[in-house]
Amino acid sequence: MFRITDECIACGICADECPSGSISEGDDIFVIDQDTCTECGACQDACPNDAIVEE
Repeated sequence: MFRITDECIACGICADECPSGSISEGDDIFVIDQDTCTECGACQDACPNDAIVEE
């Protein structure tokens, strides 16, 4: 399971890279819809701020 931390700068790169469209803009940071996430890791690789962690 991947999670976006408070280190997110809301740049949107992760959402652009997500092949399943599971990432969207939340109130302050982007969020991952765990029901549709395929856990491919593309978002984690793309994040320039290392704000996406695997739990």
